[in-house]
Amino acid sequence: MHTVAVLVFDHVVASDMSIPIDTFGRARLADGRRPYRVLVCAATPRVAGEAFTMNVPHGLAALREADTIIVPGCAEHTEPPGEEVHEALRAAAATGTRIASICAGAFILAGAGLLDGRRATTHWLAAGRLAELFPKVDVQPDVLYVDNGRILTSAGASAGLDLCLHMIRRDLGSAVAADSARLAVTPLEREGGQAQFMVHAQPPVPQGSRLEPVLAWIEENLGRDLTLSAMAARCGMSERTFSRRFREQIGSTPLQWLLRARVRRAQFLLETTDHGIERIAAQAGFGSPTAFRDRFKRVVGVTPQSYRSSFRANGS
Repeated sequence: MHTVAVLVFDHVVASDMSIPIDTFGRARLADGRRPYRVLVCAATPRVAGEAFTMNVPHGLAALREADTIIVPGCAEHTEPPGEEVHEALRAAAATGTRIASICAGAFILAGAGLLDGRRATTHWLAAGRLAELFPKVDVQPDVLYVDNGRILTSAGASAGLDLCLHMIRRDLGSAVAADSARLAVTPLEREGGQAQFMVHAQPPVPQGSRLEPVLAWIEENLGRDLTLSAMAARCGMSERTFSRRFREQIGSTPLQWLLRARVRRAQFLLETTDHGIERIAAQAGFGSPTAFRDRFKRVVGVTPQSYRSSFRANGS
């Protein structure tokens, strides 16, 4: 029997903890046998979450029995577990134990040095901070999970379920994983990655910047054919000066900013209107429906129609 240890600690995120306990605990083989034994472990016998306290039956020593260790995330703005947990994770990794994190659990694995030189992900809201704090980690903010073999990471919330189902399929095959997905009332594989859930906000503009008026003008005229020359002229600058100032103050090129603004406008229209794809493409300033579909899928990770089906207001 494959032993899965779920490592918990003060301020653990309840859903990050419960998803692996429930998903691995309910998995069944075709003959009804349970393929996994689930242990809940902690450095202390009692753990306090945001809305609960719980007695934990196993200490860190039980991690030595585990074939897989799952590390949930901590609640935001709380101290992560200390060096004792890091040492236990490093010892487990040294013996070949599979270790996976859910959401902000990636910060704990990174703190233990287990993600150095590896691809990893976390909740899209925290991806920038993970990359900033741990520059040796190759952070992938737009995927649901990353499988490096013995070290795995997932994005936030329901992406933890995607990761658990992926591990079950890797361990026991698609039939067992599909049965587990049905029990969880979720598809075995979701279309697209985490990018479709990300808020593609524009970077802030420095207060008092000469670029503020032109950025507002661009937002108001996204349906027009906006050229670099027209944007520069609006500011009374040469194209070269405008591009340099834009990169210095905004952190991207004018055309990159424009494309991001057009995708955001398209997302809003898909969520809030009945307009067809051709009309939305024109309203957002894309040259053709084909160009719109291609750019939208490249940025968001799914087609415009799939996005509308998932995020349309009131489910209509």
